[in-house]
Amino acid sequence: MDITPFYGTFWALFPPIVAIILALLTKEVYSSLFIGILTGALMYSNFNVVGMIEHTITIISSRLGENGGIIVFLICLGIIVSLMQASGCSKAFGNWAATVIKTKRTSLIFTSLLGLFFCIDDYFNSLTTANIMRPITDKHKVSRARLAYNVDCTAAPICIIAPISSWAAAVASYIPPEVDADGYALFLRAIPFNMYAILTLTMLFTLAMLKFDFGPMRGYEYLAEEKGDIYGGTGDVYANISTSENDNPRGKAPDMILPVVVLILGCVFGLLYTGDFFAGKGVGFIEAFSACDAYMGLPIGGLIALVFTVVYYFLRRIINMKQFIQSIPDGAVAMTPALFILTLSWGIEGICRESLGAAVFVENTFANSSFPLWLLPPILYLLGAFVSFATGTSWGTFGILIPITFAIFGYQVNDLCIICLSATLAGAVTGDHCSPISETAIMSSTAAQVDFMTHVMTQLPYALFTGAFSLLGFTAMGVFQHWLVTPVMMIVVILVLVVMKKFYRNKPIKVKYVSKNIIK
Repeated sequence: MDITPFYGTFWALFPPIVAIILALLTKEVYSSLFIGILTGALMYSNFNVVGMIEHTITIISSRLGENGGIIVFLICLGIIVSLMQASGCSKAFGNWAATVIKTKRTSLIFTSLLGLFFCIDDYFNSLTTANIMRPITDKHKVSRARLAYNVDCTAAPICIIAPISSWAAAVASYIPPEVDADGYALFLRAIPFNMYAILTLTMLFTLAMLKFDFGPMRGYEYLAEEKGDIYGGTGDVYANISTSENDNPRGKAPDMILPVVVLILGCVFGLLYTGDFFAGKGVGFIEAFSACDAYMGLPIGGLIALVFTVVYYFLRRIINMKQFIQSIPDGAVAMTPALFILTLSWGIEGICRESLGAAVFVENTFANSSFPLWLLPPILYLLGAFVSFATGTSWGTFGILIPITFAIFGYQVNDLCIICLSATLAGAVTGDHCSPISETAIMSSTAAQVDFMTHVMTQLPYALFTGAFSLLGFTAMGVFQHWLVTPVMMIVVILVLVVMKKFYRNKPIKVKYVSKNIIK
């Protein structure tokens, strides 16, 4: 088929614009992305309906084939989580943690540290951390809204700066093939500049150390600490939810730790293996990581961990054959939302970049303009936050904006390009944290057993607070192009929180329910 007249023009950006507008109107991301794909395929086929269907199938099929390793990795993660739930080891680990955690402050810090440990995947992180820590934080009168915030902050913000995670693989998969650099290596280079993720963790630990909260969260913490109402006015809506399905007395705390350790070590091995570290070619550790193939390395680690977990649990006799067989479909189903988002994101990225030449349009636009490049990081950060807020998904935002980000620089990688990549990733996580249709927010509130809108509205002031400093930081990044901007902003956030605590010290607490679903 001849090149469509839309190729390399502004109309190449029309499909993601359609997806964004529909997401804003419908508050639903799956159909919005799919309609965006169909729109692009219809334009590519010169408005031939049969051609539209054919090209949609071709694009999605090719993307599934290219990224099959990531799909294998995610399914392995889902099955491992399902096996852990069946073994009862999560509850056993929580019982052990309860013996060493004696205060509210340490319960919040331990929750955050546990989230750091489960950095492999955000779904895995949210479900495991919340289920382990919920009885402990309840004991120390931490509101469920505060627990949900902790869990959400150690999900996406951790995964987006974790070298070994499903997010690393996803980001690497969106790097355009025209870029003469390994996608995983570029992800690693972007980590020190990811302002929102780093400032979110800084704020999380600082709030715990100071025992300070502001905004609506302050009222919910008051109810929990002074009134013993951890649910924040939701009565017994969540109080009677049973978790007996995870109550397996044979599971022990090490039964949860060992599979995670093997998963991390297995992924490291897989990445080094694909980078020829063990090939006897004299390739160094850092060089092997830079040249690794995340599409193959992470699945290798996932399969190693899965085999280890199954064999280990059978030897320990904490699961039986029926539980193992059931864990396979249960784990795959748990990862369906992530897989669906990835598939649609790959599809719209392929339509825009390959079929319609969106990258060509962006590259030509910036090549022929005198636009001040130092403004690119804050602009891409805001754009990423907007798209993610509209769609409720970070990964969908990656698929739309990462190819465009590299096209701006003509697929040539330099320091500012890496900062702009980090700004795009950070913006996507910011919007995800603020969005009322965010899947990770839904996952976190469900795992913490708190009203969803209560979680969204109590987290929103914190996310906006961190987002404002992140915007300031990315503006400074555009000017100075140096990683030292990040620690400077960390110090600024800590000092501002210390001053805010002194300001709030004598301020009366007003309890304001932030959700219409609250039972009063």
